[in-house]
Amino acid sequence: MDWYSIVKFLHVVSAILWVGGGFVLFLLGVLAERAGNIEDKLQAMRASGKLGGRFFAPMSMLTLLFGLIMCGFWVGFSDLWIIIGLAGYATTFSIGMLIFKPTGERMGAMIAKEGVTPSVLAIGQRMMSAARFDYAVMLVIVADMVLKPTMHDVGVLAGMILVLVVGATLAFGGSRRLVESAA
Repeated sequence: MDWYSIVKFLHVVSAILWVGGGFVLFLLGVLAERAGNIEDKLQAMRASGKLGGRFFAPMSMLTLLFGLIMCGFWVGFSDLWIIIGLAGYATTFSIGMLIFKPTGERMGAMIAKEGVTPSVLAIGQRMMSAARFDYAVMLVIVADMVLKPTMHDVGVLAGMILVLVVGATLAFGGSRRLVESAA
């Protein structure tokens, strides 16, 4: 076994823990939302808030670190799939630090002070919307890492763009319009 294989293994394991763990919490929130179970939805949001800085941020940083090590020593930084992966990472990390972290902290403070109020639930709903887009970005990153597209892979790149557009549409209000138009 060589060092590249070890670093790649660590990169993949940290990515699985980061993306997979976050997806489970997101899925729990979606299932609770669909069932109309406010307490389960709040529990998923509280867990996300507690694990965000303690687990998800470190796992995402390790994923980045091991990826940068692989690029620095073996792969390079000029391939399109590397650039897409880094842009995707920057996007999802920014969503986590600029939306999930402060929103989760604000919700926690509001719940501690006022309990579960309609304004807390509205904030939680906006957080779930951001999570929908975040996971569209993560799906693109995973596809990018596996498929390693070049500029000649027009179909793969178009598919990635489609996933981002659908994710943004579902996240930022388009899902209501899509559902209403289908009915």
